[in-house]
Amino acid sequence: MGTLLALVAGLLFGAGLALGGMTDPKVVLDFLDVAGAWNPTLAFVMAGALAVTTLGYHLAFRTEGPWLAVRFSLPTAHAIDGRLLGGAALFGAGWGLAGYCPGPALASLPAAHAGTAVFVLAMLAGLAAAKVRH
Repeated sequence: MGTLLALVAGLLFGAGLALGGMTDPKVVLDFLDVAGAWNPTLAFVMAGALAVTTLGYHLAFRTEGPWLAVRFSLPTAHAIDGRLLGGAALFGAGWGLAGYCPGPALASLPAAHAGTAVFVLAMLAGLAAAKVRH
């Protein structure tokens, strides 16, 4: 049941990304181009995501616990260290250069935008390298 719900949630997330135009790297790159052809669409998508997340957390923490797990799995790390800053910088550089972050890149694979497969392969290689390191 958990796997099925995860699949449905992932498909819903991907559909939301596609509906919001986030599977088109040009939308993201135009959002980041504040001195040029700036497109504020991504800001509205982020605001909508923040509203849904805030409501979701509010409702979830009013319950006695999650439906399909023993307890909520929340982050425990609070330190701002070199790994966090390096990862954030790498994420931002990839996002700014390619116009993708992981979710939209995966959702974009069926559309076959130029460079999407290369980005996803590089992302998977980075994930594998991080796992090997630990």
